[in-house]
Amino acid sequence: MAKPSAFVKVPMDRIGALVGPEGFVKESIEKKFSVELQIDSGTGDVTITLRANVNDPSLLFKAREVVTAIARGFSPENALRMLSKEEALLFIIDLHEIVGKSQSDMNRLKGRVIGQEGKTRRIIEELTNANITVYGHTISIIGNMDELETAKEAVQMLLRGSQHRTVYRYLHRKRRELKEKRLELWEPTFSEKTETKPKRANRRG
Repeated sequence: MAKPSAFVKVPMDRIGALVGPEGFVKESIEKKFSVELQIDSGTGDVTITLRANVNDPSLLFKAREVVTAIARGFSPENALRMLSKEEALLFIIDLHEIVGKSQSDMNRLKGRVIGQEGKTRRIIEELTNANITVYGHTISIIGNMDELETAKEAVQMLLRGSQHRTVYRYLHRKRRELKEKRLELWEPTFSEKTETKPKRANRRG
């Protein structure tokens, strides 16, 4: 019976990051997720295979997400640290789907998301707690469901042409909403108690 496996195409300039010094990153991924990585340094083809006697397919899924995150520009340290969390998700926006092959339009959109000296990307990360990388023809986001959805919408607003101040207002509003949501989740609920006054003893004579 064939072992469960997954395939990721890694850009040639990201192979070194995936392997790491003396193979450290590759070995870390293999150990963390009980998989084996076969890396073709000539083509960038990476095959991820679940080890024998391991029956948890979620490990293969997580390993693939880590490899994909590194391939899309995240540092190996951040990819491993963030995607090792159970609730963490990876979302990738392919700019080819928006602008086709126009490099000038792609650079313009990437510039809108990054901002001057990285300001816009930094603000989105700070207000959502998500992590964003802009690499090649993709914009990638890592975060939990709420973080991811907010950061994704902010990025897509910028790609659709919204003004930066409009996006910042949206982010501040969503941040307040998420804070209120967390407070509601942690706020203890007290059942209303009906206080009964003690009856006075009847006094005779």
